[in-house]
Amino acid sequence: MERYDETAGIQKLIGGAHHIVILQADNPDGDSLGSALALEHILADLGKEPYLYCGVDVPSYLTYLEGWDRVSKDLPKQFDLSIIVDTSAASLFETLNTSTQKNWLHGKPCIVLDHHAVEATIPYATIICNQPVVATGELIYELAQQLDWPLNLTAKQMIATAIMSDSLGLITEATSARSIHIIGELVEGGVSLATLEHARRLLMRKSPELVKYKGELLQRIEYHAHNRIATVWIPWREIEQYSPQYNPSMLVIDDMRMTTGVEVAISFKIYKDGKVTGKIRCNQGAPIAGDLAKHFGGGGHVYASGFKIQDGRPFNEIKSECIQFATELLNNLERKQSDEAIQYTVA
Repeated sequence: MERYDETAGIQKLIGGAHHIVILQADNPDGDSLGSALALEHILADLGKEPYLYCGVDVPSYLTYLEGWDRVSKDLPKQFDLSIIVDTSAASLFETLNTSTQKNWLHGKPCIVLDHHAVEATIPYATIICNQPVVATGELIYELAQQLDWPLNLTAKQMIATAIMSDSLGLITEATSARSIHIIGELVEGGVSLATLEHARRLLMRKSPELVKYKGELLQRIEYHAHNRIATVWIPWREIEQYSPQYNPSMLVIDDMRMTTGVEVAISFKIYKDGKVTGKIRCNQGAPIAGDLAKHFGGGGHVYASGFKIQDGRPFNEIKSECIQFATELLNNLERKQSDEAIQYTVA
């Protein structure tokens, strides 16, 4: 295993700190929460006092993870070090950026642990460790091996959850042989994947009201570009009504993605203040999600990304531009793949 260049610096900063705050961005997912909870246990076993922060409520679908309720929406006033997990983008800390608490991070050491292949925009970061692995959970596991960090059973469970979440069960292109080996090592260390999945599935059960609403969303799906792109839109009143139970986008986005001919699924949310967000999921062979999100100031993976627009433009204008640019990206990808096939044939 190759030692990361940032390992020594990370060890020094953590060694010199006692009160450590672990930050997730305003879009927490299985990788960010699993990584944060794993770090919490690691740091506590190192004799530190960790504190978990996220500017928004933990989504209900993640509350099967023990410790989710320890995540606070307020930063502690006193801490020695901050560790940001699963993002290198300052823009994703919208809640923090609009509060006076943001200033507390400046002047304090900060470690960024991420795996997204994007340029970091955290101006106060001391060390940025951004590695090409499938999940931040995998990065934390490797750091634990390199720095001899303790991994109790709960920490191992959280790392396994993080890796399984971002790799969609070890099936994404970013999943490496090492990713699979790590899961094997975690299972050898006592982690039961079946137990974790059972807990997740129990929480995934939906109320009759939610199942009926899912049917309404399915009827609202639209198809574009010869059915290669599927879209759905969710207004504020539905966000307000159903989000406490489940993320409306996640009710249908997999159904959209699994429709015959669909390569890209996009779910738009329209908020009360005019903000529009887009969640993008792509099928294998159509890795355009990152480029599409970047066009609107967002980011993420090539198969799963998102963006947020707050410039006051009408939703229909944003939607049209998104469909048009997604179509261009798909067409460009198709031409590139065709050219590569011709070159291979000639060779």
